[in-house]
Amino acid sequence: MTDTTPLFIDTLQALAQLCRQLETSPWLAIDTEFLRESTYYPQFCLLQIANQDIVACIDPLQLEDLEPLWQLLYRPEIIKVFHAGRQDLEIFYHLHGKLPAPVFDTQIAAPLLGFSDQIGYAQLVAEVLGVQLEKGHSRTDWRKRPLSPQQLQYAADDVRYLGPMYLELRQQLEKLHRLSWLEEDFATLTNPATYANPPEDAWRRIKGARKLKGKQLAILKQLASWRERTAVEHNLPRGWVLKDDLLCQIARLRPKTPQALAQLRGIGDKIIKRHGETICRLIAETTASSTKEAPYQPPTRTPEQEALLDLLSAVVRLQAAEHHINPTVLASRRDLEKFLDAPDDSKLCQGWRQQLIGRDLQDFMAGKKRLQIEQGRVYLEAS
Repeated sequence: MTDTTPLFIDTLQALAQLCRQLETSPWLAIDTEFLRESTYYPQFCLLQIANQDIVACIDPLQLEDLEPLWQLLYRPEIIKVFHAGRQDLEIFYHLHGKLPAPVFDTQIAAPLLGFSDQIGYAQLVAEVLGVQLEKGHSRTDWRKRPLSPQQLQYAADDVRYLGPMYLELRQQLEKLHRLSWLEEDFATLTNPATYANPPEDAWRRIKGARKLKGKQLAILKQLASWRERTAVEHNLPRGWVLKDDLLCQIARLRPKTPQALAQLRGIGDKIIKRHGETICRLIAETTASSTKEAPYQPPTRTPEQEALLDLLSAVVRLQAAEHHINPTVLASRRDLEKFLDAPDDSKLCQGWRQQLIGRDLQDFMAGKKRLQIEQGRVYLEAS
């Protein structure tokens, strides 16, 4: 299949025929090309799909009816294979209100075999299959038509090697009895809650939020929630409504009038005209409310707690090296923080992670195990 010219599908008849050819496949390799530069939701520009025999590029910009594709993607007996598929799945969920399942994501699976965390598709193809992919069209505007043969070949390569790579990774995972370890992560990918962005939680994604306290933080929460709703309503990037640094600046300085707001650095006439009254109203309402409404922020950790987290990280790295697993997929820094705060609720004390690392961390915390250094070698031993 490495030399197969991709089919280009831009009519309903061709789409229906393609989907009939693919519907008996045990797996389908899938990727999308999209743009998100001027919209809140991704603009769906191209879908690439392949099985062991066929590679095709489907043009959603020319097809008003994608029903044959949806019927294919939602067949439960077909494994849908992605690499870093979260944004692809988000597109399907936004357009069709449903997530395809079951899925397999090669970027999520690879670290369980020792590959780098968040490894890119081209690098993983090179390391698993020994194939070097072209990189010349990574900045293509996929909305423009017609697409050149070179662009279609480049797009098709994103699924051409995805299937063979999936089969190789799956075989290795089955050999090591690790395939079941992925069930939780793949279930998260197909959970609609993963793609929800509640406006009331929008402030959590803002860099600089942790520097604000009390009323300032409460105001930021309200402004971020308003910005999220506005961006969704008008399908605009969040930053086009109001940039993160401006949200923080406004929350910190709390201007009372549009005239005062206009004096802040970076606040242009368009912002004042479109949103000035709303911003000042939100500030006034939040300022007048109880300080108890300020959002919770986790406390800053003490140097001793940070040192303990470093020691727990060392335990994780030792276990990861022993089992040839990327340490981040075993336990991230955030996972260790949650373990430290509430061990019983931590995912490190559940499922396969409990067997691989959870018990060791619990024993280490209880003083039953300790880190030992001998002739430059670090290891975990019973106390």
